Amino acid sequence: MNLFFGSKHDTAWNNMVKSFRVSDLQTLLASMGRSKSGLKQDLVGRALRLVQTEYSPELLKNVRQLYESRFPRTSGWLAARRPEGIPVSYSSLNSAPSATSQGVEYINGISKPIATAAPEVKLVPLPFYQTLETLLPPTELIAQNNEKLQDSQCIFDLTPSQADQIRNASEIRPGIRSIQVVLRICYTDSIGVQEDQYPPNIAVKVNQSYCHVPGYYPSNKPGVEPRRPCRPVNITPWLHLSTVTNRITVTWGNFGKRYSVAVYLVRMFTAADLFSQLKLCSVESAERCRERIQDKLRFDPESEIATTGLRVSLICPLVKMRIGVPCRVLTCAHLQCFDAVFFLQMNEKKPTWTCPVCDKPAPFELLTIDGLMSEILKETNEDIEEIEYLTDGSWQPITDDKEKEKERERSDTPEFSMVDMCVPETNGHSPAHSSTSLSGKSGGGATAGVVSGGPAAPPGGVVVDLTLDSSSEEEGGGGGGGDSEDTEDSADSPATKRGRYNYDKDLVTAY
Repeated sequence: MNLFFGSKHDTAWNNMVKSFRVSDLQTLLASMGRSKSGLKQDLVGRALRLVQTEYSPELLKNVRQLYESRFPRTSGWLAARRPEGIPVSYSSLNSAPSATSQGVEYINGISKPIATAAPEVKLVPLPFYQTLETLLPPTELIAQNNEKLQDSQCIFDLTPSQADQIRNASEIRPGIRSIQVVLRICYTDSIGVQEDQYPPNIAVKVNQSYCHVPGYYPSNKPGVEPRRPCRPVNITPWLHLSTVTNRITVTWGNFGKRYSVAVYLVRMFTAADLFSQLKLCSVESAERCRERIQDKLRFDPESEIATTGLRVSLICPLVKMRIGVPCRVLTCAHLQCFDAVFFLQMNEKKPTWTCPVCDKPAPFELLTIDGLMSEILKETNEDIEEIEYLTDGSWQPITDDKEKEKERERSDTPEFSMVDMCVPETNGHSPAHSSTSLSGKSGGGATAGVVSGGPAAPPGGVVVDLTLDSSSEEEGGGGGGGDSEDTEDSADSPATKRGRYNYDKDLVTAY
């Protein structure tokens, strides 16, 4: 006689079997030596008859294990998601799953409901969120069927003190409170800490109202798909701030990966709050920074080239502006800094926590303010964009190469004599500008145009008569001396380029 026939337990076991998939039914029948061939309805009928006619601890244990592998016991999930009447025990909503004993107790052939030990999923701490309380521990999203789009539900309650905390919290921005209830989603993996990761096609409904989930960032690189920033979802505006139970429905794409969700009461920080913490708790002294430089520049016997200095830019690689507060990551090998304020503001909007110099991870807890670079920024002018660290830990500014070139040009430029424009010529014409050549010679082609009968030219200048025509050159009047000099110089160098009036074009300008 079947001890369970007509009892409430009979319905429970029947519902368990009916919830099995084909593979589960085949496994159950094979373990009891029954045929596992046929359609699903045949397998279900065969398994139900087996449960009703042949009960044993081994059979019930197999049914229970298959059911638990299909529907793991998790706290906070609605019982409506499971077949009706299944004996299920839930742990407290506001506490982590408790450990279970190794033994299994049976009452009339049915194992006593005991919460099974599940792998504990830990989420990575977030700098902008301080966890105050856990409202729902990490709980796996369970697919209910073979559909690609799944709906999973969970519930949690707020205590009166928690509701008061949220209600009385100050606003860090218009409409954003400093105390929030957030939903976090990650991969179901008990190894290490998990970062936030959204499943495909995610949508979150809180108490029958859809809440905002961060959208995708478009990519500027060709061939790179847009990426969704995975961060906590603020569900505070849609909650019942009372003892009324809050219900969450997560719609997600079931594509083979396992996900878990958790709900936390948190305090939210701004970039300014984190910057205050950084200044208070993580500043590396100038002396320690000098030691770091000396260690980096210390002579290495195995190296063929001895490093005598390291050049470091004072421009932030993030915003291409002069650094305000120099910041580095303790685990990075480079001495180059970036601006702490800009770095925190960028991660507040789009959290990546990556070093802008070497692209390695740059978590908030490893950031430090460089005390030596802070002193250098105060002691140097705004036009200094680069400095060089020396082997003894000292430093020197590096001026711009363009400025150096300008200084060099100014120092190499010869001083030309000035022409007195106030001295008139005998023929009444205004004199043209003139000067000596770079070699200091005032003769040559320029002497062909000197007026022999006029007043003496002013010291250091040569007066050229622009009234001479081309016939004077052809006749050689007054220009013999210049031609003879050109003849002598032509053997060593090309002839000087001459204009119409027999003077060097590069040295005289006529108005």
